Amino acid sequence: MTVTVIGIDGGPLPDGAEEALRSAKLVVGARRHLRAHAPADARTLELGSLDSALGALSSLTAEENGVVLASGDPGFFGMLRVLREKGIRCSVLAATSSVQRLMARVGRPWDDVSVVSAHGRDLTPAINVCRARSAVVVLTAPGAGPAQLGSGLTGWRRTMIVGEDLGGANETVTTLAPAEAAERTWREPNIVLCLSDPDGVPARGWRAGGEPVPPAGWALHEDEFAHRNGMITKAEVRAVAVSKLAPRPGTLVWDVGAGSGSIAVECARLGAATIAVESDEAQVVRLVTNAAGHGVDVRVEEGAAPKALRELPKPDSVFVGGGGSEVVTACAHVGASRVVVALAALDRVTSTRAALSSAGYEVEGVQLSANRLAELPGGLSRLEAANPVMLISGVRKEGKS
Repeated sequence: MTVTVIGIDGGPLPDGAEEALRSAKLVVGARRHLRAHAPADARTLELGSLDSALGALSSLTAEENGVVLASGDPGFFGMLRVLREKGIRCSVLAATSSVQRLMARVGRPWDDVSVVSAHGRDLTPAINVCRARSAVVVLTAPGAGPAQLGSGLTGWRRTMIVGEDLGGANETVTTLAPAEAAERTWREPNIVLCLSDPDGVPARGWRAGGEPVPPAGWALHEDEFAHRNGMITKAEVRAVAVSKLAPRPGTLVWDVGAGSGSIAVECARLGAATIAVESDEAQVVRLVTNAAGHGVDVRVEEGAAPKALRELPKPDSVFVGGGGSEVVTACAHVGASRVVVALAALDRVTSTRAALSSAGYEVEGVQLSANRLAELPGGLSRLEAANPVMLISGVRKEGKS
């Protein structure tokens, strides 16, 4: 049995494709591809039921040949992975991928661009990558297309470039704001490029886009942030808090009562999308300065919680650095998988535990105190104590939402 996967991009078929089609006993593909390319005497099977198509290909005898028609480069988020998982060995005649086509139409280099897929999966992680990173291509799907992506990106400074029917008769490339994209109906198939600065030239690098390179350390020293008279979550506390929040690409973290935004910045440096909520105008200025200084994108919501939380997208994790019991209760009921609350006052521990427990979280707590080396005259050292902090953290119980 020989199975050849042929990529189709709207142009001439790749070299060797016509010969493979002439010898094929079975041709599998989308309806539009079968109509355009399948020989009249070959058995055809539309890619409606993937299991049926895979079963038919697996049933070919050793003397029979099969062809799979697939859009673009079948090895890039395409059919090749599924065929290999089924144990079907293939030769591939690749065409230009939709990502390459869109970037060529835009005239922008794309070695810095992250590529994420919404095919057969929740769109939320893709949206969060677009919220966190400056240049992302989203491979869309019906029900997870430009309109849904635009709705999720409203409130972020982003420009969307939507390519419809690339390589086809109705090819269109449209540049617009997320709110505009959310209001439109889009032709299938389509693909989206999301940019924070459509006119920016990416820095020259050595590593292709994807998950961010892990930062060179975290739990940064307080001196690496602008802050007000030491009013900042200390590095030792931040180290534990960030571990509890579990930020990573595809997730969204709220930093509520953010102050100078050190938690939001740390989470953004680890690849998460972040929203910092802060009511103090002077602290907001520091927050914006800190995000820019560390080269991360933090969305800032200037306002007091819990009111400022009402229109925000659902987070995966929430850090509460201030605001009182009303804010903790509100954050406990937004549906996040993880909530971490920093407390200086012991009197608030009981109510915080109760709020998280009643919302369906498994709750634990730890008191953190650090004693740092400080210099004394004559080259001697002493221990300098920082104020102790209680971290109350909750992980949502399985089955709760």
